[in-house]
Amino acid sequence: MTTKTVEAVISPREPHFVGDGFRVHNFIPSLPNLSMKRMSPFILLDYNSKYNFGPRETPRGVGVHPHRGFETVTIAYKGKVAHHDSSGGGGIIAEGDVQWMTAASGVLHKEFHEKEWSKKGGDFQMVQLWVNLPAKDKMSAPKYQALEHAKIPKVELENNGGLIEVIAGKYQATKGEATTFTPLHLFNAKLKKNATATFEFPSNYNTALLVIEGAITVNNKEVAPTNHFVLMKNDGEAFSINATEDTIVLVLSGEPINEPIASHGPFVMNTPNELVQAFEDYNNGKFGVLAD
Repeated sequence: MTTKTVEAVISPREPHFVGDGFRVHNFIPSLPNLSMKRMSPFILLDYNSKYNFGPRETPRGVGVHPHRGFETVTIAYKGKVAHHDSSGGGGIIAEGDVQWMTAASGVLHKEFHEKEWSKKGGDFQMVQLWVNLPAKDKMSAPKYQALEHAKIPKVELENNGGLIEVIAGKYQATKGEATTFTPLHLFNAKLKKNATATFEFPSNYNTALLVIEGAITVNNKEVAPTNHFVLMKNDGEAFSINATEDTIVLVLSGEPINEPIASHGPFVMNTPNELVQAFEDYNNGKFGVLAD
């Protein structure tokens, strides 16, 4: 077994707002070494680092907008979000929950701070990840997977060192509940101070870490503080992370989809002509109906 080493430890970019409810640092695809092609099948990662929103009667968020050609994965660490889409999917994403929406052939979508949470306000912390779909599945039917925190499989680490929440893929012998179109792994590693967790992925899988809380040392060498992104090289299979304080790390690794990418705004397809068709279909009302 060869070691997968660190390519870069990346500081968060200046945050920007998506709508008025999500204050995010964009990691994928903001930098050349984090392009859609380099990080495939992960084509966008927006991180709403911990931010305190004051109370508000009218919830903040993002109004109705379209998606086609990929999946959105929302992981809630703090706060609550209400989601609705034109395929009938929707619900409340609470702390620890994960929402996996397959836009595929096209949906309209909106998400706001959950109404009762908005009235109180508080710390808000989320990740939104876009996962590309292979060409053969881009026009498949939309679907929605709601993963409640209590039902997400968990692997206890040795010596009471913490746990690994398996959202998708497999950690050791434990498999996540989310179904995916291509092979990928998505975990929350929740480690206590001085605990170590080891991971093993194929060398060709694009692999990265996002430090949600705390700080880590990777392979006993590179240090990554809170809110930093660690890009791993495609040079080996196994690596370790050690928590230098109580820590939460998002771990993502997936087999690249080696197909052309044509993207514009909320549409990610394979060719420019498919993008033109996506805009035409959206303008002609083929994505369904969703009230503001």
